Amino acid sequence: GSCWAFSAVSTVESINQLVTGEMITLSEQELVECSTNGQNSGCNGGLMDDAFDFIIKNGGIDTEEDYPYKAVDGKCDINRENAKVVSIDGFEDVPQNDEKSLQKAVAHQPVSVAIEAGGREFQLYHSGVFSGRCGTSLDHGVVAVGYGTDNGKDYWIVRNSWG
Repeated sequence: GSCWAFSAVSTVESINQLVTGEMITLSEQELVECSTNGQNSGCNGGLMDDAFDFIIKNGGIDTEEDYPYKAVDGKCDINRENAKVVSIDGFEDVPQNDEKSLQKAVAHQPVSVAIEAGGREFQLYHSGVFSGRCGTSLDHGVVAVGYGTDNGKDYWIVRNSWG
């Protein structure tokens, strides 16, 4: 799917709002169609790091309004690709399986993360603190936006592109 694009865009939108005070909705479709570097394959999957690399090398990313999401692969629109509304100058990976580092990062800003979402428990999840098994076969991009503790159980607050 295109979860990698939604994760990357959501993170960039949120950080841009933290810095500028303005919420600008950015284009996942531009990443789906134009970010073909690395392992990105449009609606057939990709990596958030490759999306961030594209935004840096492209000098920015366009708005959702100008380059709307279509939920299908298409040809990169060079004219729209050149509309650089929000830019980033870098990104940093949180060390894998290092929850303390992730907590520290999320305390300052939303963070793109990969999770295992293929399990039945996760597919059927609808609300509250997820109590199912957390696997290690990373196959879905989401955004960690916070964390907390409920009845002594630690949890992450995650924004998912599924709704």
